[in-house]
Amino acid sequence: MKEQLYKVLTSKKLVINDYLIKVALSNNLNLNEFLVLVYFDNSFNKIFEIELVSKSLGLEMNVAMEAFNSLMIKGLVTLESVKDDQSRYNEVVSLDGVYKSVLETTEEDRKMNVQTDIFRSFESELGRTMSPMELEIINGWLDIGISEEIILGALKEAIYNGVSNFRYIDKIIDTWSKKGFKTMDDVNNYLKNRKEEKDKNKEISKKEQEILDYDWLDD
Repeated sequence: MKEQLYKVLTSKKLVINDYLIKVALSNNLNLNEFLVLVYFDNSFNKIFEIELVSKSLGLEMNVAMEAFNSLMIKGLVTLESVKDDQSRYNEVVSLDGVYKSVLETTEEDRKMNVQTDIFRSFESELGRTMSPMELEIINGWLDIGISEEIILGALKEAIYNGVSNFRYIDKIIDTWSKKGFKTMDDVNNYLKNRKEEKDKNKEISKKEQEILDYDWLDD
C-alpha cells in the first residue's frame, strides 16, 4: 500500500489539500478511496472514466470501482449527467458532497473553538470550574443562536452587579433577546439612550420643581 501511494504521488503531480485530509479522517476513508478522491479533486475534466482512473492510480479496475462506489455511498461524490457542446451526455463526477463535508467540519471546528473560549472566560470570571449543568446551559444559549458576544456581555454585566449565578445571567440574556439586541453595541446604545432620556427627564422635573417652588408673591 505504501509503495503504491509513493508511486502515485511521485509519478503524478497531485495536490493534496488540507481539507481533503480532514474529509478522509472524518469519513474513515481507506487508501484507495483517498486516492480516487484526490484524483478527481485534481482533475479538470471530471468525466467518469474508470479505465483512466485505474490506469492513473495503478489500481485494478474493480478495485478503483469499489473505491468510487464507497465514496458515493458515503455521500462524498455523485454522478451527474451533463450535456456537452455537441449535445452528448456524459457522466460527470461531482464533489459537492466533499465540499459540504468540509463546510460542516469547519463550522463544527468553529463551534468547538467558540465553546472553548466561552468556557475559559466563564471560569476565569467566576474563579472556579463550571459544573456539567452550567456547561449545558451555555451550549443551550449557543444552540438557540445567542452570540458569543452577548453571552460574555451578560456574564460581565452580572459580575459587575455582584451576582454570579446562571439564573441571573440567563435573565439578562432573555431580556436583551426580547429587546432584539444582537451585539453589545446594541446594548450599549440602548443604555446610552436610556441614560440620556433619564437625564433629560430629570432636567425637566428639576425645572418644573423650580417653577413650583418659586415665590411669585415676593417677585
